[in-house]
Amino acid sequence: MKDIYDILGEWRRSQCQPNRPGRSHTLATLVRVEGSSYRRPGARMLIWPDGKTIGSLSAGCLEEEVKLRAREVFETGEPALISFDTRRRFGCAGRIDVLIEHAREKFFVDLAENLDARRLCFAITRFSNGKVGTRIVPFDHEQEQQHELMQQIHPPIRLWIFGDGPDNVPFHSLGQLLGWEMNTFVDANALAFAPDRWTAAIVKSHNYGRDFAALQRLLPLNLRYVGLIGPRKRRDQLMNDLLEREIVVNAGFFAPAGLDLGAETPEEIALAIVSEIQRVFAGASGESLRERKVSIHSPIKGALLA
Repeated sequence: MKDIYDILGEWRRSQCQPNRPGRSHTLATLVRVEGSSYRRPGARMLIWPDGKTIGSLSAGCLEEEVKLRAREVFETGEPALISFDTRRRFGCAGRIDVLIEHAREKFFVDLAENLDARRLCFAITRFSNGKVGTRIVPFDHEQEQQHELMQQIHPPIRLWIFGDGPDNVPFHSLGQLLGWEMNTFVDANALAFAPDRWTAAIVKSHNYGRDFAALQRLLPLNLRYVGLIGPRKRRDQLMNDLLEREIVVNAGFFAPAGLDLGAETPEEIALAIVSEIQRVFAGASGESLRERKVSIHSPIKGALLA
């Protein structure tokens, strides 16, 4: 998702530039994979005529050639579907197809409208057999699997941090790196808007009363992730007091928060907690990839990305 958010952000910035030239970008999309690949279908890269790019399609192996082919798309106005046999050229044991097209203004407008409203939407990229290109639709679409890629796009994770202090800095740095929306609250009563299914929260005021007030407000919201920073003994005291108030503690409560990374410093603690949030929202195991007995990436059913 980070590529999509970055691409949309760049389009927004371009709207502020006077005398924008028409058709100023091309959009490259990884539409099909056979075997292994560094990125999965739905990876996208925005390309300027001067070769500047946002996003990526691989670990850097393919981008230069894609940029060269994008020049032809700029000149002719016609989309191009190119294939890479990564088994012979890059040792990735696969084959991928990339569609390069002019980035339509309506694609950006529709994408921005849905993400600004924090609505789920779908990007449908037809790459052969008909009108080729990418469009945004607000609902699931029955696609022709041989000719279309359907990618589910959700809003960025919104992370609420309850509590202030210098240990917030690494949380904001990591969150911004991942494209998350970051909000900090000193007082739980300052929470003025409702969460959605892409909202997570961290409670870290390091003050018993303020942490209690924040959890009292957050736990009834049934968020997928509410993390509490602090020792187990303090957690148990808080949970007992919450239960006395008949506040239900559900499976989305993580305390102490974070994966076991041996974290000590504020930066390491933030990494452990952000990693746990990523694991929860991705529905992943968090185990070492070395221990997996199946493919690193989740299987793709047809051309649908869930």
